[in-house]
Formats: sequence, structure tokens, C-alpha cells
Amino acid sequence: MSEATALSLVPPLVVLVLAIWLRRPILSLIIGAIAGLLLLDAGQVLNNFASASLKVMADETIGWLILVCGSFGALIALLVRTGGALAFGRNALSLAKGPKSSLFMTFVLGIVIFIDDYLNALTVGETMKRVTDKFKISREMLAYVVDSTAAPVCVLVPLSTWAVFFGGLLVDNGVAAEGQGIAVYMQAIPYMLYAWLAVGMVLLVVLGIVPALGPMKKAQQLAAQGIPALESAPEQVQTPDDYGVKAIEEEFEHADHQGKLHNFLVPIVLLVGFTVYFDIDVWKGLLATLAITLPYYGVQRLMPLAEMMEQMIDGFKSMLPAIGTVIAAFIFKEVCDQLLLPQYVIESLSPFMTPKLLPAVVFLAMAILAFATGSSWGIFAVTIPIVMPLAQSVGADIPLVIGALLSASSFGSQACFYSDSTVLAAQGSGCNLMSHAVTQLPYALIAAALAFVGFILIA
Repeated sequence: MSEATALSLVPPLVVLVLAIWLRRPILSLIIGAIAGLLLLDAGQVLNNFASASLKVMADETIGWLILVCGSFGALIALLVRTGGALAFGRNALSLAKGPKSSLFMTFVLGIVIFIDDYLNALTVGETMKRVTDKFKISREMLAYVVDSTAAPVCVLVPLSTWAVFFGGLLVDNGVAAEGQGIAVYMQAIPYMLYAWLAVGMVLLVVLGIVPALGPMKKAQQLAAQGIPALESAPEQVQTPDDYGVKAIEEEFEHADHQGKLHNFLVPIVLLVGFTVYFDIDVWKGLLATLAITLPYYGVQRLMPLAEMMEQMIDGFKSMLPAIGTVIAAFIFKEVCDQLLLPQYVIESLSPFMTPKLLPAVVFLAMAILAFATGSSWGIFAVTIPIVMPLAQSVGADIPLVIGALLSASSFGSQACFYSDSTVLAAQGSGCNLMSHAVTQLPYALIAAALAFVGFILIA
């Protein structure tokens, strides 16, 4: 398209309606992408879809994500099979005395693993779900706590993949001098209002100060009755009291029940340590961790190497639904970019771009874009070159505008049902993706509304 029009809004609307109706995110995203391609050129839909999908699959980010998610699934499979994860769960159960303390442990673990939202979402959910199951906490509540301490926490910590990526964008677009990207990023941290509010909100929910709302309340009531969210149907649970034990024991029926705690802690500590060592590169961190973990398990004769390979392949397979959703989301974003959706939203809101209103308008516009496209990072690579010169030309507070941009990014990452962080939080927590998205949305919207008001007041 040569110019941005309101037609660019059609594909996101199609996706949202179909996702709510069908509850199948991959199918909804593909149909939304096809709807966008029909608007571009109805006679070339097949060719354009083939080109867009091949372009996405050739993207380094997608390749990185497939390798990271799949390898993480492989590592998790080893942690489960050796009994290390089961040992951690049992030790955690000795510390968790009830629902609140188990959720608080989840919250603290989410704060500690601040390096990367993928690492956070997968590690914390997989680690804590058997603990929270014991106290009949819904998988939806667990996924909400995990998701709220993934992207929001990573945004607030300058030693994270988010800081590295956005710091680089600020340098590339002339907002920060060479080598000063992280320094400028840090100036904006106090103004990342959504991230602060999202973390504060989840703490209030964990402590019981803010009650379960809407769909979350229903999910909690079902969990209290012993009805699991995903793995088992209600009739498979004999009594409510059986649920916690079943969730821990049946899910790990092939695990070594005499597993040692160090077989869980050593790989996790290695993963975090190597990720930091390799300049916050999770893929290199995973490679180094697996390179040490396999011999570490082999020396203990926990299982033959051939069996380790089989477990790793099975673990990789377990991540395919998450990988498929993210690939479909990237194809959809590519179509939205061709329809000039970001440019249309910004042009429509440009009359409101005064110094005082700019941060709030930027937050609102970017939050809508991030939510509609499921792109937390890619959308900002497109819009920062448009937004930042505009902010400088009207004399707006630059750190405040950067804070608004990052707030919108963390909102999109958390609230959009097909964003990578949301998908992985649901995957790690063993929760249905759409159930997770619907139950956490009210909390995300409350934090977003407060952040919007905050940007107006501060400016």
C-alpha cells in the first residue's frame, strides 16, 4: 500500500474476534494474515502469503526463538526425567505453607530471574506449577503471576535482553550517543509506569489485597474444587483432595522419585550464569548449560546418553505449540506492516501530540499497536524513528516518552494473547493459552488505565 488507511485495522479486528470465538490462536492469526493479504492484492494471496512466511522463517529472530524455546524444552525434559524438578518441588513444598506463600515464592522467583522474559516465563512456570497445584491454585493464577513478573520485570532492570535491545534502538535512531544507549534507557526507568504498576498489581493479588476478578475468580473456584485447568478432565479427579498429589506425581510418573535437588539447581544456576556471561544471550547460555549438564548427568549414570537424546527430542516437541503460535504472530505482523498499520495509528493521533499529551498518547497508541500485532519489540523498531523525532520537535520530555514507549511494550507483551511472552508463560505454567489471556486481561487493563492517567499527570 502506498498510504496508510483505516483498512489496516481490519486484520487485527478479524484476529481478535476469531480468537475469542474459536479459541484457536494459530488459526485466528493465519486467517487474519490472509484477510490482510486480500486487502493488499486479492489475486496474489497465495504468492504473497508464501513470500511473507518465507521472509519470517528467514528472520534471525525467529530462528533464535525456535532454537531457544526448543532447547529450553529439551533442558526441562532432562530436569523432569532425572527427578531434579520433582526434588525441587518437594523442597519448595516444605517452604510453602499455603496458597499465599506459594504464590509469593513464584513472585520472588520471577523477580530473581530478571535476565530475559523467555527464560523467566519458562523457568518459573515449570518450576512452581506443582507447588501451586498442591494448594489448589489455578494454573491461570500461576500463569498471571509468571507473566506479570516476566516482561514488566525485565523492562525495569537494565541488565536484561530488553535493555540491550531498546538501548541499541535508541543509539541507532540518534536518541542516544554511541555507547550511551543503556544510560539513556536507565533515565527512563522511573517513568516506565505500566511495568511498575503491573508488578505492584500482581503483588497485591498474591497477598490477597486485590481479589480474583471475573474469569480469574471462576478459575480459582474450579481449582479449589479440584478441577485442573488443562492436563486432566474433571471426571479424572476422584476427589478435590487428590488433585494436588495427582498434579505432582502423575505428571512426573516417569521421573526418578529419588532425584536429587542439585540435579535441578546446578543446570538452572549455570543457565542464568552463562546467560549473563555471554552478554545476556540466552541461546549461548543454553548451549553452554547443556554442554555441561549432559556430562554432569552422565557421570552420575542417571541415564544412558541415547535416552538423554530421546528425552531432549520429546522436550523440543513439547514446545512446538508455542513456537507455532509465535511464527504465526510474526507472519501476521509482517502483513500488518505491509498495510502500514503503525503509520496509520500514529498519523491518526498526531493532532493530539502536544508536549503535555504526547507521553500519554504515545503510550495509548503503542499499547494498541503492540496488543493488536502481538509484537513487543518489532513494532518499536518501526515506530521509534517516527515517534522520537516528533517528541524532540514538540519539546517533550524525552525520558518520559521513552518510558511511555517501554510501558506500552510491556503491556503488549503481557496482555496480547498471542505475544511470545504470553504464549511461553502459559506453556511453562501448563495453562490453556486463551484461558490465561482472558483471566489476566482485567488486571493488565487496570494497570494500563492507571499508567495512562499517570503519564497525563506527570507531563
